[in-house]
Amino acid sequence: MKRSYIWLTCLVVCVAFIALLYLQGSYAKAMVKMREEQFNENVWRSLDQASRELEKAETFRYLQTVLTRHEPKKQGTFNTNFSVPHYMLPLDTLSNGRANMSLGSLGMNKYNKVAETISNLQKHVREAYIYEQGVLDEVIYAVMYTASEQRFQDRLNPAVLDGCLRNALQANGITLPFHFIVYTSDGREVYRCEDYTEEGSEPSYQQVLFRSDPMGQMGTVVIHFPDQKDYIRGVASYVAPAMGFTIILLLTSLITIYLIVRQKRISEMKKDFVHNMTHEFKTPISTISIAAQMLADKSVKKNEETYERLGGVITSETRRLRYQVEKVLQMSLFDNNNIALKMQELDANEIIGNVVDTFSLKVTQIGGSLDMKVEAYNPFINADEMHFTNIIFNLLDNAFKYRREDQPLAIEVHTYNQNETHFCISISDNGIGIGKDNLKRIFDKFYRVHTGDKHNVKGFGLGLAYVQKMVELHHGTIKASSELGKGTKFTISIPLSL
Repeated sequence: MKRSYIWLTCLVVCVAFIALLYLQGSYAKAMVKMREEQFNENVWRSLDQASRELEKAETFRYLQTVLTRHEPKKQGTFNTNFSVPHYMLPLDTLSNGRANMSLGSLGMNKYNKVAETISNLQKHVREAYIYEQGVLDEVIYAVMYTASEQRFQDRLNPAVLDGCLRNALQANGITLPFHFIVYTSDGREVYRCEDYTEEGSEPSYQQVLFRSDPMGQMGTVVIHFPDQKDYIRGVASYVAPAMGFTIILLLTSLITIYLIVRQKRISEMKKDFVHNMTHEFKTPISTISIAAQMLADKSVKKNEETYERLGGVITSETRRLRYQVEKVLQMSLFDNNNIALKMQELDANEIIGNVVDTFSLKVTQIGGSLDMKVEAYNPFINADEMHFTNIIFNLLDNAFKYRREDQPLAIEVHTYNQNETHFCISISDNGIGIGKDNLKRIFDKFYRVHTGDKHNVKGFGLGLAYVQKMVELHHGTIKASSELGKGTKFTISIPLSL
């Protein structure tokens, strides 16, 4: 799979999950807003109902008092046992609708008595209605007059108000604990519930009490719910697990894609390693094979000088082959943490100087220069001599391989002390340099900077990985800085031997 396809897949997955998280967040926000609006509506409805119930309770209380002590004088009597005389018409005559009874047969007097009786009944009913309506108006006036004459704080019964609020809230589906304060119309506090706390006092709700009374007899109740915010936001808890699982899936997908990309990169580096190893092993094997064939060929005349020369070739190429095999085995040992260092106190300036003297011959052969600047006044460190030597050699060899062809190679080795606690080595060159993207990965195992058509740069991609691993085992650090086309600089810092 091409890398562009992998990144495109990663982008699509990220966009999909981000869109899903956005939709879940929007849904949770809408649910919270909806619950808040519903809660506010229920609270306002409950306060209105509680205010009405409080007024009804006061009216009922005064009504009982007034009816108990108030007995209005009756201006007349009314016989509720009044009965209509039984002057009945014949049943068959009424049922058949053929009343032919004449006024003469019943008698005019009896008819007049029936009409007079009905008229008296209607008159007494009207008088009774008017009387009862007057009594009711008198009671209502007494209630209103008595209530308006009292102060608001005298009319208020906190227990009744608390019961009205609790019943109204429960009737509208609100069971949260609440606190309330009652004020007069001019803002003076009349009552505060015992368990009142300022916590959660925002938002609060206000309701006017005794709204039909004069302004001086009115009051205000202020109520708030300490757990209101948790209750409203609690609806989002249903969405939170889904968002959590979505985030987990997103991270899992990103990790999976990262592992795929990393595995692909490792696969490519291993493929490159196998390719380079084939060339690195093929050359000495071919040379040894040719030398062996010449020794076995009887048609070729041989003398002592020929035997010596062919033997030297075989020995040199065998040593080269063994060095490459050992490098691979060393990295295998590092991966398994089975390497054992022989630590001892060394003069780092001396060891570096020996490596520079040996390597300078190789540099001067191509017209280059290798200079060493010694400024470290305390060069003693605890290190493994062989591996420390290999560190310096690998860095010098790396500068030699990646030199520029249009100008002579110039390498500078500089030693100095830092903060009187560390020994530092810097190796800089004027080679082809390393790009920023490659600079981040030069210490990766099997990774090699691509050099285009430059086929003389060979190796396994293990040199710098080996250097970094060995520096870390010596409790030091290594840094690289480079500019493409201008050169590279490696800086190593190792603790001094104290």
